[in-house]
Amino acid sequence: MAALARWCFRHRWIVLIAWLVAFIGLGGAARAVGDDYKDAFSLPGTDSQAAYDLLASEFPAASGETASIVLHARSGTLTDPALRTPATSMLASLAKLPHVASVTSPYDPKGASQLSADGRTAFATLTVDGQVTDLTAADIKKIVDTARGADEGSLQVEATGNIVSVAEQPGQSYSELVGVVAAAIILFLAFGSLLAMTLPLITALVALGIASSIIPLLSHVSTFSEVSLTLTTLIGLGVGIDYALFIVNRHRIALRAGKSPEEAAINAVNTSGRAVLFAGVTVCIALLGMFALGVTFLYGVAIAAALGVAFTMATSVTLLPALLGFYGQKVLSRRERRRIAEHGPEPERPSGFWWRWSKIVEAKPRRLAVLAAALIVVIAIPFFSLRLGSSDQGNGADTKTSKRGYDLLAEGFGPGFNGPFLIAARTGSEADKTTVARLVDTLADTPGVASVSEPQYSPTGSAATITLFPTTSPQAAETSKLLDRLRDDVVPKVVAGSDTQVYIGGSTATGDDFSTVLQSKLPLFIGIVVILAFLLLVAVFRSLLIPLTASVMNLFAVGAAFGVIVSIFQWGWFGSLIGISGGPVEAFIPVILFAVLFGLSMDYEVFLVSRMHEEWSARRDNRLAVSLGQAETGRVISAAGAIMTLVFASFVLGDERVLKLFGLGLAMAVLIDAFVIRTVLVPALMHIFGKANWWLPRALDRRLPHLSVEPTADELEGIVPEAATAQANNSTIPGQSTGPRASFDKSSGRH
Repeated sequence: MAALARWCFRHRWIVLIAWLVAFIGLGGAARAVGDDYKDAFSLPGTDSQAAYDLLASEFPAASGETASIVLHARSGTLTDPALRTPATSMLASLAKLPHVASVTSPYDPKGASQLSADGRTAFATLTVDGQVTDLTAADIKKIVDTARGADEGSLQVEATGNIVSVAEQPGQSYSELVGVVAAAIILFLAFGSLLAMTLPLITALVALGIASSIIPLLSHVSTFSEVSLTLTTLIGLGVGIDYALFIVNRHRIALRAGKSPEEAAINAVNTSGRAVLFAGVTVCIALLGMFALGVTFLYGVAIAAALGVAFTMATSVTLLPALLGFYGQKVLSRRERRRIAEHGPEPERPSGFWWRWSKIVEAKPRRLAVLAAALIVVIAIPFFSLRLGSSDQGNGADTKTSKRGYDLLAEGFGPGFNGPFLIAARTGSEADKTTVARLVDTLADTPGVASVSEPQYSPTGSAATITLFPTTSPQAAETSKLLDRLRDDVVPKVVAGSDTQVYIGGSTATGDDFSTVLQSKLPLFIGIVVILAFLLLVAVFRSLLIPLTASVMNLFAVGAAFGVIVSIFQWGWFGSLIGISGGPVEAFIPVILFAVLFGLSMDYEVFLVSRMHEEWSARRDNRLAVSLGQAETGRVISAAGAIMTLVFASFVLGDERVLKLFGLGLAMAVLIDAFVIRTVLVPALMHIFGKANWWLPRALDRRLPHLSVEPTADELEGIVPEAATAQANNSTIPGQSTGPRASFDKSSGRH
């Protein structure tokens, strides 16, 4: 690491030009080629997937994506000539558009059931010749604009359905800009220097720009959804600024201690830079652990987010030392430079608030540990009421046509109309058709069922479809219970003794199946991530208790974040403040959030404990190591936590519910982690455990690989002769002389 930092510092023009060429070149390529985002969503082995596969093979026209064109009479009824004429004209225009396979009008004889009982609300079913991924945004926008063009006077026209949401993608969002501005303010307050403030911003934005250019290019050769790019921005911006912040902070400490800019940069990258790489690798491991779930939809998200983190690591240890070479002593504020010129360099002495706070934690560890743990548990309690599902257009803003159409359909036809079950059956014989007829009668008499359509047979007669409308809304728990009852009880009893195969699909059933699949694999995923992180920490810190404590603390942070998510997004507490209504939490969100949160929580653990480990290695005094490590890292960890919290929270300002959920969940987790867990709970527990923190069985010590976040003095001396002395002098303890440190061999863990 020291050699890399020295090369980048001395060849800073080459490094800067290389990163600029990559930034501009990849950005230009991405703009020239464009993107090919699509959702690879399939659930092999599930009932809903079997229903979809049967529809695709036996009803190719019907298997296309559909949208509902909702008609509503503001006055009068839809059968009035003044409303019927423009409505039928608009529907005829829709039928002529490219990719529109059919339009079933409520004014046609076979569409009579598409008119509400009071005659004021109706819908036309528009079917396209494929899935939403087969259409361009321009194709879908043309459909929506044609429909909405008839909205005039007493006739209200709205469009709703999955394909409509594509045309309603939010425009330019300024949430990222708000996050960057907030980060800049905190960086300025932390450093007191405008130039130093720009360093973390530049490295993070360069990394983010390159990753955001590569992902659209990769979308042409692999499957990436558009949410992959958004999440990469969300995660990359936060960790990128934080990683650079830790290195710049270490660089400034060395400058104040009298080191030259080159020595300070090498020292910073060779110490904090190692911690950055270790923390970043941990985040990537957690993200790529999503492959263990076997859900293709998550693969692109995992790769994209890991790619963003990887580039933030790369810019932090290459571009950043190059920029430090350009900035020189100006990384320090004018006041700091003037003080050094007048009074000479000073070793970094732990003092002020964080030194006093570390001594408070040292004096009352048990009481503070209990209070901190109790606070986290209380915040996490709602997590045990977590209900997974799928939000839909009913959770959107009233400014969207899909939301208005959704509400009109629920009002005119019942709450379950927006989430019908699509039942598919194989009918290869007359006996199968008799069974299907009996199934329709049974379903109609089932509690919780509002209505059931007559079976529609395929052209060959080998398959049939039945549409069932529940009495409850798609997101209601009662609807999920009805689905389970139909699959486990009602349908099996009807088809018993026959060869008829029946599958229940539809968007609501697919969402339930998705939740079930993820819930069944979530323990495996969590186990893989936790065990791998545990093993990495054991190898680095040569301890069993510290990795175990870190894993539990990270789970605490995740639990608290989910507690907040359930309270706001599921129960609706304070939801109006951020423009959302209560509903189930999307099934894929716990998976992605856990991967990101566990990795980010490990970041602060590494930065905090690596400093403690450095002191323990030198002095073998647990009390001093914990207090000094906390005092020296408290200020920078709190600044980093504040930055990441504000960057993540800024995404709540966007329009998309999923991004609000991610942003708020990540922000709350980082807030609790940085200001409760790392500043109170972890140091308190380490004081309580004492020397047991650093115990590792000798047999295990011999077998484990030797990883190190902090370099030994010999490693520093071998590359920069005076750096080891700077390292030793950087942590002078108040009231203690700066005598020589004990020699300690990190590879063996013994003096």
